Amino acid sequence: MLKKKYFKTKEECEVTFEFDHNGAKEVALLGEFSNWEPIGMKKSKSKNAPFKIKVRLPKNQSFQFRYLIDQQVWENDEAADAYWPNDKGSDNSVVFTNN
Repeated sequence: MLKKKYFKTKEECEVTFEFDHNGAKEVALLGEFSNWEPIGMKKSKSKNAPFKIKVRLPKNQSFQFRYLIDQQVWENDEAADAYWPNDKGSDNSVVFTNN
């Protein structure tokens, strides 16, 4: 799930990435905004809480991203703004930061 917050005084959009995967020990967010380097997502102490992270991104752009579960399984976000093919034969999730 994606939640977007726009700022009147900044050319940024704060995107909250949420990923719910029962049984996952860890989930990392990887995307163009991080040079495809993993960013560890946090899970609250509640048993059924999703993994979450907030990232500030420049406005009026698009960014491809994916989730990596337990360092083995790639997943897309069901609430992504779009899906674009990647060079691995699958799709990447896309978030648009247009206001």
